[in-house]
Amino acid sequence: MSKEKIILFTLAGINFTHIMDFMIIMPLGDLLMKVFEITPQQFSLIVSSYTFTAGIFGFMAAFVIDRFDRRKALLFLNVGFVVGTIACALAPTYVVLLFARSLTGAFGGVLGALILSVVADVVPDERRGQGMGIVMAAFSVASVAGVPFGYFLAEKFSWHAPFLLLAGMGTLITLAIFKFIPSLTGHMVKKSDRPSPAKVLTNAISLPNQKLALLFMLTLILGQFSIIPFIAPYMIRNVGFEGDQITYIYLVGGGLTIFTSPLIGRLADKFGKKTVFIVCASAAIIPVFLITNMPPVPVAAALVATGLFFVLGGGRMIPAMAMITSSVKPQNRGSFMSISSSVQQLAAGLASLIAGVIVIDNGGSLARYNWVGYFAIAVTVVCIFLGSRIKSVEQLAADDASVAKEKEALAEA
Repeated sequence: MSKEKIILFTLAGINFTHIMDFMIIMPLGDLLMKVFEITPQQFSLIVSSYTFTAGIFGFMAAFVIDRFDRRKALLFLNVGFVVGTIACALAPTYVVLLFARSLTGAFGGVLGALILSVVADVVPDERRGQGMGIVMAAFSVASVAGVPFGYFLAEKFSWHAPFLLLAGMGTLITLAIFKFIPSLTGHMVKKSDRPSPAKVLTNAISLPNQKLALLFMLTLILGQFSIIPFIAPYMIRNVGFEGDQITYIYLVGGGLTIFTSPLIGRLADKFGKKTVFIVCASAAIIPVFLITNMPPVPVAAALVATGLFFVLGGGRMIPAMAMITSSVKPQNRGSFMSISSSVQQLAAGLASLIAGVIVIDNGGSLARYNWVGYFAIAVTVVCIFLGSRIKSVEQLAADDASVAKEKEALAEA
């Protein structure tokens, strides 16, 4: 196996624990609402607490992350993530769990952004779509194996068990980072050339292309994540799933994306990241509508809709993340991706809170989930428009060169 592939699979391992830790809360939603006797709004706060702290600390990390060796940063953040996960595993009350989720998000959110920066640093642009596909296939594995097994442990023992499993896995992955990830310092510049925090922030919010990329990220997550926290509770309370049948959603959806994620990555490299994104995002509107308007139906019929959502919703993230990482120069990529991750996490927290405010308990069933679906569809349309306007660093350079030639021609004339 090539050195590049070993690095990518190690990063995929980090991504697996990070994603599983974040995702496992969703299928546990109905269980946690019963155990702690909390409302849908309080449950949405458990979800959003992780993303809000991830967003805040991701923003803070943007000012310093490019000053460090990527390997050392990965080690530090993964250790912090493991500590937070242990705190989740030992949480005895709702309030303690809320605090523990916040702690885990503080490290996990920055870790997710750093992984993407490492991929962009070690994989050339012509293969970056495929590299993103490998790393993001961790989502599929987490869905098809991690989340169902974690839910099984929660049903068999207690809701604490999945987090103990993740803490053990995170410890092993820390050793893998130490062994397989090389020192990565190519992005580092001399202290005298290092942009100030104010300059980092100014670049991110003032350069038109980077500003567009951040708005794109905001709508990308709002359009997808707003329906996710309540998929499992809605399927149980409204569609007719039994508790253990929730794992089928992740088994089917994750199983499909194991094959479709790498394929979508290759298609993005072949036909263009922007084109593949627009196709996936447009098609994803269909399962969003079906899931949020679903009456009681056979489990198999519901799984068709949720499977499509996994394939198309997750599929659009692959070219989208490649587009975003390509929109910024390498020396600023870590800082920008931390800000981008901050926007991503804050958007996910906002989406969860919006869904929590809209959805209500209606005598045991959940009402107004279809309103959340209409919101997600509207935001997705805006996201497609923004994505069509993003340019890569290479495209911007080519545009600048073209403008310079036109000026020279005019000057000579």
